Amino acid sequence: MAGAYRASFDFIEVAGFQAGFKPDKPYQSWGTEKVYVLEDKGTSIVLQHLLVMTMVGEDGKVEGPFVVKHWRQDWHHEPKDQLVYRGHNTWERVAVPVAQRRGQWRQTVYQVDDSPRYSGVATWEHLGNYSAWGDTDGWRPLPRREFSVRDDYQVLIGNNRHIITPTGWVHEQANLKVKLNAQGRVLAKDPVVARELGFNRYERIEGYDWAAGDRYLQATEPVWSEVRRQWDLLIARPGLLRLKGAPDKDSLFVPLYEYAGSFDEPGTKLPTRAEIRLHVEKAVRDYLAPASRP
Repeated sequence: MAGAYRASFDFIEVAGFQAGFKPDKPYQSWGTEKVYVLEDKGTSIVLQHLLVMTMVGEDGKVEGPFVVKHWRQDWHHEPKDQLVYRGHNTWERVAVPVAQRRGQWRQTVYQVDDSPRYSGVATWEHLGNYSAWGDTDGWRPLPRREFSVRDDYQVLIGNNRHIITPTGWVHEQANLKVKLNAQGRVLAKDPVVARELGFNRYERIEGYDWAAGDRYLQATEPVWSEVRRQWDLLIARPGLLRLKGAPDKDSLFVPLYEYAGSFDEPGTKLPTRAEIRLHVEKAVRDYLAPASRP
């Protein structure tokens, strides 16, 4: 999965289940995206996605490159537990039964600011020239493409399949858009709004200039490594992890993004590790709902 790609993102609602339902306009976008290996211990792999884009303005002038820290995925072999989304910006760490661990890989997906999103556990299947990993249905928060334009459902219930191809890989999704009550339970009556299919294609490319992304990753690593550490500590705590809002929708990510971005500016006097830790600890703590604060 690591490497340089042209990534395309396609989502379409294929069925509706509410009176008067009208399917949403299909979502399509693309970007030039590089997947970096932050860690590879054999049984534990961390992959960071970065968008590195150049734009052509109406006057024909090329602008950029613009670097955007995108999502992160961690893979862990034969996991003892996984992170489960409970709805309304709440997560819980639950045990994977011993009998279900052998040969399994857990994929955990994180938001652009390394806050949690969802996880799944499954085996990689191999058939000659075909390799794929596909999990069972799980809960996820609203995606970034919809949190600002949809308020008619509260959770995605769906599954993922990652398929390795000769030219890259494909991420397939099959999702139900579902309503929850205030307690985070599926509504008893007519909970499903729509069924959606998603296809994200990662096609390898050559000759693109990734220097800006490489520089950003190196310059900001002191910040993002500490951010990952802080989230790991919170996720490892017993009990529920509750955020006071959606990281994207409620702009919780902005202070961390701006702080990390300052490290990529020429001439910036860099703080010490201890100062970085204090700054990040406060920023991450500000995500938490009062009941979840240590």
